[in-house]
Order: sequence, then C-alpha cells, then structure tokens
Amino acid sequence: MDPFKRRQLGRTDVMLPQIGFGAAPLGELFTKVSDADAETTLKTAWDAGVRYYDTAPWYGRGQSEHRVGRFLYKQDRGELILSTKVGRILRAPIQKPDEFDTGFWSGGLHFDHYFDYSYDGVMRAYEDSLQRLGMNRIDTLVIHDLDWWHRGSEPMVQAGFAQLANGGFRALAELKAAGRIRAIGAGINELGLIPRFLELFDMDFFLLALRYTLGEQETLTEELPLCVERNVGIVIGGVFSSGLYATGPVPGAKYNYFEPTPEILEKARRIAEVCQRHNVPLPAAALQFPLHHPAVTSVIPGAFKPEQVTTNLDLVRMEIPADLWAELKHEGLIRADAPTP
Repeated sequence: MDPFKRRQLGRTDVMLPQIGFGAAPLGELFTKVSDADAETTLKTAWDAGVRYYDTAPWYGRGQSEHRVGRFLYKQDRGELILSTKVGRILRAPIQKPDEFDTGFWSGGLHFDHYFDYSYDGVMRAYEDSLQRLGMNRIDTLVIHDLDWWHRGSEPMVQAGFAQLANGGFRALAELKAAGRIRAIGAGINELGLIPRFLELFDMDFFLLALRYTLGEQETLTEELPLCVERNVGIVIGGVFSSGLYATGPVPGAKYNYFEPTPEILEKARRIAEVCQRHNVPLPAAALQFPLHHPAVTSVIPGAFKPEQVTTNLDLVRMEIPADLWAELKHEGLIRADAPTP
C-alpha cells in the first residue's frame, strides 16, 4: 500500500493520506519522551512525507499540542492536515499545584481539566488549542471522549449529548461554515455511540479507536455499515490495540490499555503464527487490515521515536498476500465479513 495515497474523508473536501501521525505518545502516554526526541520524531515524519497529524488537549494535558505545534508552525501550512479535539478545558490546579498528579499520563503538563461540550466550551477549547499549537486554524475537529469509559455513567454521557444538542454542535457548525475547520468528527472508544451521534448530528467522520482492528471487529455489525450508508468517513486510531498487535503476545504487552486475558493472548498468538507462515510481520497486517474497509480513510499510528515512524511506513508498503487474509478468516481469527483483498 502507498502510505500517502489520498482518500476522501466522507462527504467533505478533505483528502487524507492513508497513514497519518497519532500524537498521543508525545504527551507521554506510557513512556517519558524528551523534547529533543519529540522534535526528532516529528522531523523524521515530516521528512518522510507524513502530512496528517492528530493531537488533543488531553494528550499529556496540553503537552502533545505544544510539541506538535512547535514543530509544525515552521512548516508550510498549506501542505499539512491538522486535527485536534474539543470536550475538555484545561486549567491550573485549584489546590496544591506543586504536588500535581498526572494520573493516567506518565508525564505531561501539570494542568487539571473539566469536561464541557457546550457552545462556550467548544469555542474556548478551539481557541485554547490554537494558542497551544501556534496555528490560526485547524482542519478537522473531533468531539473527544463522550463515552461511558471517560464520563463514568449514562447520566453523564446524556448530559454531554445535551450540551452538544443545546449549542455545542452549533459551535462546530459555525466554525465549519466560517472556514475555521473543514470537518467535524467524534472520537469513538465504545460500541453503541456511532448510531447515537448519527441520530442526533450531521457528522462528517468518526475517529474510531481500538474498535476495528485485527483483535476485534464488532463494529462491522452496525456501526461501519451505517457509516457506509451515510458516507461518513472513518479514521482508525489504536490500530495496534495499544501494543499487543505491534509486539505480539510478549510479557508486558497491553491490549486496549489493560493487561490482556489469556483468551486475548491466545488469539494474538494464533494470528501472529498465521502472519509468520506468510512471512508477514504481525504489525504490517495490523496496519493494513482496516484500510481495506470502504469507510476507512486513514490510519494514525502513534510514535515517540524516529525509528517507529520509518518502521510504520515500511510496514504499510509491504505486500501482503490475499492468502493470509483468507487463512485468518478460515481459522475464525477475523470475521468472515471483514473486507479484505
């Protein structure tokens, strides 16, 4: 596959390359990353031809946006496609700022946050991101983490959707109409949310994380067919299931941010064995698999080292025989209805 072949994002005029750069690791998701390593990684990506970059205020509590912006603002703005997210507002800690706990992040900046999907919240998040990025516009803007995992309960999810319905989505539509963004998306981490968004809002695309990978394809049942029917684009995040399908079932490998169960490890082991029989690295199959679905526009693997960028691009360019996909289906390791060559 050509990593830089362009595909149209849903009904929009945005043409995304098949491979972009996911910048969550630059917010020190699992590993501390120096400013020098972040800069070198971004430069390696740019020099290799990567032109699509996805970040968010939540990634390292502002750190990823600062790092991405510090590098990209020096590049030709007309060449790049920049994506960030709304839904969280960063603010200084109210108590004991010198003892701040970064929590989920290995490092990052010492900012607290709160969720806000209202009109004012969306506009403030957008303007705050412009400042951190050093940019005066963003190409694609994503509603972030409006789900049960991050909000904690159905009433909190309902409250977020109510904020969007009562003004938050109007803010996004106004930004798009004014040419300040080019596409409106929503980040999806859980089943059941794509139909809910499509019922309420005129979505351009979804950033689907962890839910259409070699490890799981349940979104083939309802979510992805709906997107095909309505010509709504899909960008794939978490293509390696947060590690297991990059490294294989080795000690310490994570699956969707948690320790994998024995059943999940066994499935990954069997998939890796099929790949080995066809002389294909497991992460090559993981990167290319989602791109065969007609709704999928792009895949955005993360990186925090230069060699990760170049390796990902090499893996996308690798030829994978159709027999590999056929064997995975025959063994029941991927769904029979998953689009493959």
